[in-house]
Amino acid sequence: MTAKPLIALAMGDPAGISPELTAKLVALDEIRARARLVVIGDRRIFDEGARVAGVTPELTRVEQGADFRAAKGEALFVDLGHLDPKEVEPKTATLAGGKFALTNYRLALELARDGRVDAVCFTPFNKQAMRYARADYDDEIAFSAEIAGLKTPASEFNVLGELWNARVTSHIPLKDVAAKLSSERIQRALKLTDACMRNAGYARPRIAVAGLNPHAGDGGNFGREEIDIIAPVVAAGQRDGIAVEGPFPADTVFLRAKAGAFDAVLTMYHDQGQIAMKLMGFDRGVTLLGGFPFPICTPAHGTAYDIAGQGIASTGATRAAVLLAVEMAGRRGA
Repeated sequence: MTAKPLIALAMGDPAGISPELTAKLVALDEIRARARLVVIGDRRIFDEGARVAGVTPELTRVEQGADFRAAKGEALFVDLGHLDPKEVEPKTATLAGGKFALTNYRLALELARDGRVDAVCFTPFNKQAMRYARADYDDEIAFSAEIAGLKTPASEFNVLGELWNARVTSHIPLKDVAAKLSSERIQRALKLTDACMRNAGYARPRIAVAGLNPHAGDGGNFGREEIDIIAPVVAAGQRDGIAVEGPFPADTVFLRAKAGAFDAVLTMYHDQGQIAMKLMGFDRGVTLLGGFPFPICTPAHGTAYDIAGQGIASTGATRAAVLLAVEMAGRRGA
């Protein structure tokens, strides 16, 4: 690996803030000092984003099959030439936008899978647009696993500074959560959380496990999942050497974690952790896809159609996503 990790940066939904975020990110001196970006998209879309953002970053155009490590230039651009800006419907989820983002992301994953880059980042997608382009598109986890050829478990993590949020179930209806919980599933999520955090530099991450029910079941008064399923997994994890505690009431565990008692909270379903994390730092949160042989990071926020085209989108979360990918890629290379 080169001194600076190579990060494939796939441009996301063209109708939202992704083009201007991509341009702003490439222009950041801090990012250029720590990574070599390989931006994937359409240069016309990128240039329009740069115009909106009021930046003029330098990029070296390279062919898709080039040796990126040998290429000259601080930041590289793979121009797929697949979307005319005139075809973009601003602030609208469309088939064209979904195809654009999906094509960019697929190539980024292929480059990482084949060892041609060290990590993958992407600016925000719109899932409705992605489904227009691919009807069976559920989320980035399943699509990434398919392209990467991953056969082992993967999961989505949210990272806010030094605090991580992991979850047992993810993009499923709330009515299905309880039925999906099992000792095996929770144990798998716990072990994956411990492993991913160690890969990110935590020597022995302290993990709190949230309960499913109000007040963590209140001793069985509000449900027995904590007693019958969750607590035995916590005990087994402790026997295996994982620094894990719980189950704790979900409405207070993040207060303890924020105060420094834990490095991560493992929640039972999507919004149980997402609401807390986004309240604490919506403009700084990072989503990490863990369990892959290379880091995959993106800002935790969405396409922000409401402010697209105004040049006011904050780079905070996107910057944090790239820096996390750089950190993890560096550890993997070492």
